[in-house]
Amino acid sequence: MKFEDKFFSQQGQNSPDFVPIISADEDSELRFDDENPLPILPLRNTVLFPGVVIPITVGREKSNRLIRDVYEGDRLLGTFSQRDMSVEEPGFDDLHKTGTIAQVIKILNMPDNTTSVIIQGKKRIDLENIISNEPYLTGKVKLQEDPQPAGREFDAVVSSIKDQALKIVELSEDMPEEAAFAIKNIEKPDFLVNYITSNSNLKTEDKQKLLETNSVHERSLKLLEHLTQEIQMLNLKSDIESKVRTELDKQQKEYLLNQQMKTIQDELGGDPTQQEVEEMKARAKKKKWPKDIQEAFNKELKKLRRINPATPEYSVELNYLNVMLDLPWEHTTKDNFDLKRAQKVLDDDHYGLEKVKERIIEHLAVLKLKGDLKSPILCLYGPPGVGKTSLGKSIAKALDRQYVRMSLGGLHDESEIRGHRKTYIGAMPGRILQNMRKAKAANPVFILDEIDKIGRDFHGDPESALLEVLDPEQNNTFHDNFLELDYDLSKVLFIATANTIGQIHPALRDRMEMIEVSGYLLEEKVEIAKRHLIPQQLKNHGLKSSQLKFSDNVLAHIIENYTRESGVRTLNKKLAQVMRRIARRIATEEPYNVNIKIEDIKDYLGVQDFFKTEYQGNDQAGVVTGLAWTAAGGQILFIETSLSKGKGTFTLTGNLGDVMKESAKLAVEYLQSHAHMLDIDPDIFNKWNIHIHIPEGAIPKDGPSAGVTMVVSLASAFTQRKVKKGIAMTGEITLRGKVLPVGGIKEKILAAKRAGLKEIIISEKNKKDLEEIKPAYLKGVKFHFVDTIDEVLKIALTKQKVANAVKFS
Repeated sequence: MKFEDKFFSQQGQNSPDFVPIISADEDSELRFDDENPLPILPLRNTVLFPGVVIPITVGREKSNRLIRDVYEGDRLLGTFSQRDMSVEEPGFDDLHKTGTIAQVIKILNMPDNTTSVIIQGKKRIDLENIISNEPYLTGKVKLQEDPQPAGREFDAVVSSIKDQALKIVELSEDMPEEAAFAIKNIEKPDFLVNYITSNSNLKTEDKQKLLETNSVHERSLKLLEHLTQEIQMLNLKSDIESKVRTELDKQQKEYLLNQQMKTIQDELGGDPTQQEVEEMKARAKKKKWPKDIQEAFNKELKKLRRINPATPEYSVELNYLNVMLDLPWEHTTKDNFDLKRAQKVLDDDHYGLEKVKERIIEHLAVLKLKGDLKSPILCLYGPPGVGKTSLGKSIAKALDRQYVRMSLGGLHDESEIRGHRKTYIGAMPGRILQNMRKAKAANPVFILDEIDKIGRDFHGDPESALLEVLDPEQNNTFHDNFLELDYDLSKVLFIATANTIGQIHPALRDRMEMIEVSGYLLEEKVEIAKRHLIPQQLKNHGLKSSQLKFSDNVLAHIIENYTRESGVRTLNKKLAQVMRRIARRIATEEPYNVNIKIEDIKDYLGVQDFFKTEYQGNDQAGVVTGLAWTAAGGQILFIETSLSKGKGTFTLTGNLGDVMKESAKLAVEYLQSHAHMLDIDPDIFNKWNIHIHIPEGAIPKDGPSAGVTMVVSLASAFTQRKVKKGIAMTGEITLRGKVLPVGGIKEKILAAKRAGLKEIIISEKNKKDLEEIKPAYLKGVKFHFVDTIDEVLKIALTKQKVANAVKFS
C-alpha cells in the first residue's frame, strides 16, 4: 500500500470508536522497569515506531493470549519484526533485535471473527534474550534513549520532510484532504519523522533499518531521500498519463475526422476505400483459382469491409488480399515442346554440358508425350564459373517459361522460406511465394542458387523448411505462414545449384536429382571464349569485332598463365581487362595490334599469375606424382619421401588433414609388413627416420586419394629404385593392400593431361567412371586399372636404381 493510501488507514479498521493519531498520554512518562521480563509480540510485514498508533490483526493463539493478558494488566509489551514472515513459532534468532515497547490502547472484535488490537509505540528497545516460550514469548529488553537533535540543519530537514509529504498528498488523486491537515498539526519533529516513515511505502526491511538508526537526524535524512524519489515517481506517472491521454485524444480526433470525410465522400460518390474493395472484386472475377481459395478470398474481403480504415488491422488485411490476388494460382504459360529448337537454344547458350542438356531434353520428351509430369528437382553441382546459374535462363528460354532466381547464400532464418504470420505489422510471405508472385505464372523455372551455403542459427533451420518445397510428393500443398493456405508448387521446375554437395543436408540431397557440372578442357574454354565471352565483352566495352581479334594460341596462353579455375569466370575478367586497355588506346588514338599476339598479353595483363605445374621427372628416389581434386578443378601434386639415419621417427609436413595423415600411416604400416616382397631389410625402419612432405605447404590438403602415391613414394625411397617416367596415380588404400575407388576422376585426368603425363594408375572400380567421360578427355592417356598395392608397385617401380643411391648397410 502506498504512502498516500495509508495515511488514515490505521485509525480504526471499521471500529465505531475513534482512535486519535496522537495518543493523549503520548508525552506522559513511561513506567517500565527493564529488569523485569516483558511479553514479546512478533510482528509480520510491519514495523512499529515510537509515538505511532497502528492496528494489527492477531491470528496466532499465543499472540491472542498475550494481548488479552497485557490488556488486563499494565498494557505494555515489546514488538519486534520477524526476519522470515513464514515462521509460525518464531524464536530469538527469528526476530530482529531492535524493536519498540508498545501500549495496548484497545482490542476490537471484528465482524469476520478476527481480533484486531490498536497499539501505540513508546520507546525503542533492544532484545537481549528470550526468557520463556510459554504461554507466549517473554524476554529481557533494554531501553534505548533517542537524544533530541537540535540546530538549524535538523530543523531544515524536518521542514523539508513536511513539505515533501504535503506535496505527495497534493500530487496523489486518491489522497483525502484530511491527510494534509494531520501532517500540518504534528509539532514534535521526532514523531513527525516516525509517523511519516511508518506510513510510507518503504519495504519492511528498509523500515527496520531506519528503526535501528540511533540518530533521529540520520533517520530524517534517509526518509527525506525516499520522499524525494517518491515525488519523482509521481511526477513521472503524471507525465505518462498525460501523454497517453493526449494520444487517445488524437486517435479520437482522427476517427471523427475520418468519419466526416467518409460521409462527405459518400455524398460525392467517391469513397476510395469502397473503390478499393470493388477493384479487388473485379480482379477476383478474372482470377483462375481453386474454389476453396475463392471462398477464402470472399471471406477475407467481407472482413476487410468491417474494419475501420484508420486502424492498423486494415492495412494488414489489405496487404493479405493483394498477395492472394497477385499470386498465380492456376495461371500457367504454355510449354514449347519443339525438342530440336530446345536443343539448339541450349547449345547456343552453353558449350559442352551434354549430360545436363540431355536430362532437360528427356524431361521435355516425357512432358510432351504424357501431357502432365511432376517437375523433377534438379541440382547442378560443380566448381564456380562453369555456367550452373546461367543454365537456368537457357532452360526457361528453351521451354518458353518464366524465369526467377532466389539466392540462398547466407540465408539463416526459416521465415525467409515460410514467411511470417500475417497478424504481425509489416508481415510478408516467404521468398518462395514472393518470387512466384513476381513470375506471374504457376510453372516458372525457379533457380535456387547456392543451396550448399544455407546457414543455421537460433532463428531456425531453413534447410528443413526447404524439404517440403523440394519434394514432388509434398509441394503441391506448400504451406506459407503468411498465406495460411495450401499453394501448389508441383508445376514449378526447380533447379538448385551448389559448389559442393557435402554441405547439403542429407534429407534435402535425397530429394534432388544430382547432376555434376564439371570443369572444361582447355579447348572447350577457348571455344567458349570465342562463342560467348568475347562477343559479350566487345558489346560491353563499345568495341567492334574488326577492332580486336584473338587467336586460339593467345586465348590458350591467357587461360594457362593467368587463370587457374575449372570454369571461365576469371577468364571473362581477364578478357574484360584486355578490352579496357584496348578501348583506352583507341580513345587516345595510340597505336596497337588489332591481331593480339602473345607478346602483347604481358603489356595488357602484367606478369603471369600462375605457372603451369609440370612433371618433374624421375631422377630422384621417393618423388612420385599424385592426382588431386579441388573446388577449382583437378591438379597434380608431388609426394616426397626423405630418409635420414636416426631412431625410426616418422614426420609428416605440408598442411595435411586428418584423413591424409591416416593414409600416410597406413602406407608406412603396409610397407613394414611387406618389406620382404621388395627385398627391404626390416631393421632399416628402426635405424632410419622417415619424412613425408607434400609441397605448397600453405595450401590445406586432405582426403584418402593419395594413399597409393604415398606407398610408391616410400617404396622408391627404401629401394632407391626409379619411378616409371610420365606416370601419375590416385586411389585409396587399405591395411590389407586393397586399392579403393576415389572421386573427381575427370578433373584428375585433365590435370594429368595439362602436366604432360601419359599414364595413370586408378582403381579397377573407377573403370566405370571412364565410360561417362567423352573420348576427347581420354585421348593420349594410357590407364592402368589395379586392385591391389602389389599391382601398383609392379607398374610404377622400375628395376633401375637412381644415381648416387643411398646405401643402408
